Amino acid sequence: MPRILLKHRTAALVGAAIVAGAAALPFAFDISANAAPAAVASPAANGGSFASVVDADKPAVVTVTTTMKADVSDDQQQAAPDDEFRQFFEQQGIPTPKAAPHSEGQRAMALGSGFIISPDGVIVTNNHVIDHAVTIKVTLDDGTELPAKLLGSDAKSDLAVLKIDAPKPLATIAWGDSNKLKLGDQILAIGNPFGIGTTVTAGIVSARGRDLHSGPYDDFIQIDAPINHGNSGGPLVDSTGNVVGINTAIYSPNGGSVGVGFAIPSDEAKAIVAKLQKSGSIEHGYLGVQIQPVTQDVADAVGLSKAQGALVAAVSDDAPAAQAGVKPGDIVTAVGGSEVRTPKDLSRLVADLAPGDQRTLSVWRDGKTTDVSVTIAGNDDGEQQAAADTKPEANAGPTIGIGLANLTPDARQELNLPKGSAGALVASVNPDKPAAAAGVQAGDVIVAVNDKPVGGARDVKHAVAEAAKAGHKSVLLLIERSGAQTFVAVPFKSA
Repeated sequence: MPRILLKHRTAALVGAAIVAGAAALPFAFDISANAAPAAVASPAANGGSFASVVDADKPAVVTVTTTMKADVSDDQQQAAPDDEFRQFFEQQGIPTPKAAPHSEGQRAMALGSGFIISPDGVIVTNNHVIDHAVTIKVTLDDGTELPAKLLGSDAKSDLAVLKIDAPKPLATIAWGDSNKLKLGDQILAIGNPFGIGTTVTAGIVSARGRDLHSGPYDDFIQIDAPINHGNSGGPLVDSTGNVVGINTAIYSPNGGSVGVGFAIPSDEAKAIVAKLQKSGSIEHGYLGVQIQPVTQDVADAVGLSKAQGALVAAVSDDAPAAQAGVKPGDIVTAVGGSEVRTPKDLSRLVADLAPGDQRTLSVWRDGKTTDVSVTIAGNDDGEQQAAADTKPEANAGPTIGIGLANLTPDARQELNLPKGSAGALVASVNPDKPAAAAGVQAGDVIVAVNDKPVGGARDVKHAVAEAAKAGHKSVLLLIERSGAQTFVAVPFKSA
């Protein structure tokens, strides 16, 4: 099946593939002084050729080779090339890459790409290129091999910074402005695919703001320039030769390029790189809420004028959000004055904060905006700063179209609910009514209507009737299913 792949650090080979992760933090750091912009002619002014860009940038692109324990994990081990790539190597007269041994205690080799941003040897690459590495080696464009040390890395943004000690000042590439990129703009991808040597491919910007659901910062540039295993960490440059992205992932049905690649925008990456150079790591903020999109039906149900914000579906016990008084059903509309239009906005804003930071959350509750003060906590690997539910909410449906029953002891036991838990059991769903279209299912338990807890079937019916009488366009149900809670908005107009 088609899948999103990282151009994994086992890049000389075809096998390993994992879901990509990327994006960045908008820290106000400026490191452009580390590298002067390349003085190159544009392709249009040079007969359509990128030769001047390549001449200027290629010397600053490096190959990053790592050794790691062969038993790190199945998806990080090398695998032998398939027949298609073996045939390619044979036709080109290139030795076929060999799979590294997988026996326990032995070392596997892996590779990716990177680029130099300062003459003293600071290099940017992807975190997944060097993750779990025992040793790191950098090969310069002229073939010089040098050991590298890791200055810092950040798994959530998939970025890493290396340092080599070179005997002379090194060629560099300057950061460009990814915010100026438009669909159709020409770009170049430079890297070392399959370990065959530095390779340049050209294409255009296909899309902006792609979300691969791999982390809070997903905001990828989609390109059609061919990139493959080994390109990870290499620069994506514009027609002036400046870095506008870091090649990170591909979408592929077969492990090779099909013209759908993804790069981390430079305007996000360079801020993280500066942070990693300074402190070696990034502490991401943690709020402790599960969130979902605000659809028009949800907005109508709670009286919100615009369908935007992040709807709080659940709050973790003892998390900063719980301590601040954030409740399920709240809609977060701003963090510290910064507008929240989507769940992704909230995830990024919270992750950008540091533990101990205090911010005011603006939440829509009971038909009005309420401000709550929250102290951000640290985000461990297993925690989610403000986790967006990546499953799209089903379009809601109306008045009910459902049969309700009170929860009995047997029903609670069957549904693994705590003794004495309140709510109304959805006993049946009319397939021709909007509740079915909304995704309400038999066996669901309605625990609240329009943010008001319900004790049983009678409470649900009364609350729905009151919402209709009040002129609401829809009613907001908080449903528990398989141990998880989610909001479903049911528009009356579809009844």
